[in-house]
Amino acid sequence: MEQTAVELLVQEINKLTGLTIEMNEPCVIQAKEIERQQIMTAFTRGDIFGADYFDGVNITEENYYNQTFKNESNYRI
Repeated sequence: MEQTAVELLVQEINKLTGLTIEMNEPCVIQAKEIERQQIMTAFTRGDIFGADYFDGVNITEENYYNQTFKNESNYRI
């Protein structure tokens, strides 16, 4: 599964500072929700303008996000 920008940032902050910021921290949850909304909006806009990502198969923005970014080993929104 793809790593999101928020996940990468938290990972790098932890590595560089020695801190342990968990994925279930309120600020991280909020950032992931904003990122999720942005990804789904981009998918919808691309679909509207003819970007046949799934070769004509109808798929919702929520399904696209879950198929691309959902990973059971990480905390996800």
